[in-house]
Amino acid sequence: MLSELFVRNFAIIDELRLHLDPGFNVLTGETGAGKSIILDAVMLLLGGRADSTVIRAGKDEAYVEATFQLDAALQEDLRSVLEAEGLDEDGADYIVLAREMRANGRNICRVNGRTVSLSVLRQVADPLIDIHGQGEHLSLLRPRAHLPLLDAFGGLVDERRVLAAEVHKLHAIQRELEELRRSNRDMAQRIEMLQFKSQEITAAALQPDDEETLRVERVRLANAEQLGRFAGEAIALLATVDEDRPSVIDLLGRVEHDVAQLAKLDDTRQGTLSNLQGIGFQLSEIAAELQDYLDALEYDPRRLNGVEGRLELISDLKRKYGEADVAGLMAAAERAEVELKTLENSGARTAELETEQEAFLRRIGRMAGALSQKRRTAAELLATAVETHLADLKMEGARFGVDFQAQETATGAFVMQDGEERRLAFDQTGIDQVEFLITANPGEPLKPMARVASGGETARLMLALKTALAQVDQTPTLIFDEIDQGIGGRVGDVVGRKLWGLSAEADHQVVVVTHLPQLAGYGDAHFHVSKAVADGRTITHVAALDVEGRVRELAAMLGTQGDTAVSGAESILRHVDQAKSGLPVEEY
Repeated sequence: MLSELFVRNFAIIDELRLHLDPGFNVLTGETGAGKSIILDAVMLLLGGRADSTVIRAGKDEAYVEATFQLDAALQEDLRSVLEAEGLDEDGADYIVLAREMRANGRNICRVNGRTVSLSVLRQVADPLIDIHGQGEHLSLLRPRAHLPLLDAFGGLVDERRVLAAEVHKLHAIQRELEELRRSNRDMAQRIEMLQFKSQEITAAALQPDDEETLRVERVRLANAEQLGRFAGEAIALLATVDEDRPSVIDLLGRVEHDVAQLAKLDDTRQGTLSNLQGIGFQLSEIAAELQDYLDALEYDPRRLNGVEGRLELISDLKRKYGEADVAGLMAAAERAEVELKTLENSGARTAELETEQEAFLRRIGRMAGALSQKRRTAAELLATAVETHLADLKMEGARFGVDFQAQETATGAFVMQDGEERRLAFDQTGIDQVEFLITANPGEPLKPMARVASGGETARLMLALKTALAQVDQTPTLIFDEIDQGIGGRVGDVVGRKLWGLSAEADHQVVVVTHLPQLAGYGDAHFHVSKAVADGRTITHVAALDVEGRVRELAAMLGTQGDTAVSGAESILRHVDQAKSGLPVEEY
């Protein structure tokens, strides 16, 4: 709800701070005192047009700020836009909207103290408040709002949610089907490419360690002569019998003989002998290993060329298919085989999906058709309720209706209507395009609500609709301007009672500008708007009235003088108290 409004340097308002009641608020005062100007200021926060002409003469800027208390549902509704703009405040149960107009033409919008674009301000303000009598800011004049309201009125929200879930499943099938069809258009070329890729990599008969093994073999083959020379020299030094040059093993044998003699005489040298014996055994093994290596070495130019060719093949395959190693090539071949199987089976999968798609289109058609029929029944009930409220408001000739439109399309859902199957466009809400229609005058055709007459007549039409939809319309704050134009005190009492009912029974905050005392008497909070001249300038004041103040204000609104006026005002308040209490009411 709108809990506080602050206005500065706006038209004839110097500075104004207004604390509103959560229930039914009425603003009264002489014509020209500034009541509608206050509403004009609120409209700026809804994204209304602003220019420098609204700035109070002699000032450089005008400023409007409003604080709204948020319940849990509104916090959830606003969460996405606030998070997207970085405006959310954890745990905050209020939001502050502000707009500043400067003499140089600059226009600044703020949400929670942060500068935002005008479109963001509109997005945030849109679910918070409706101003009736100023059509461009009235949510009920936007056809896109009509279907959710009708479904809520008819208790069809859960049924529509189930339908939406089915449509979501259908869309998943259609996306897969479209992907398959898109693939099918290039299928032959794709299959050929995948087959070649798989065959080329498979023909290489790759093993995970091929590259490393081949590189080692290439080094050995390319350096076979040097490797043989080095191995032979090492063997000769270790073990070759040569009278002119004893081998290392021979020399070590001599050392071992001497140490063995030493150990016989001195037991403390047994460890030294064991170490020498171990070294001798190891050297013999090394000599044998080197001999085996030397025997296996061969210089084979043909094998070297084969190794070089295979390494070049692997390098070419890696470059061609963008893989880093042999393992990547082998994985690429496996992926190609999997995709080949998918493509080769795509014809069967396409047929399967097309069957599923038709089944969904028929099921959705049945569900949407049934939902549409229930909507039409709900529309008749809503029309009856609205027209009843209009009659209460002395608009007996006014009529209300709901227009249903559906569009045929070759790809639509299968819907039975009047014994004939039709294919109709649909979305997650069903097949219906809904718009509320209304006419205020007997004999005139029903027209979209955005085209009905303006002023108090429109406000009463909206009041009737709001009253009928009171329990399902989630807009927390409703402002009515000019609602009392062309009506008298008796109808004003009915209007006042209905407006109070919107706040007391449907949990809306209601703000009304009125000249009718019978209507004003129903206010839970009553504000008197006046203007005065100070230092040669006109200034608007707003005062919250107590009981005595209300009596004086209502007496003045009755247009009579003295005790008669006071008695009339007291009678109005007594009548209102009885009406609010549900007691039988006495006439004024």
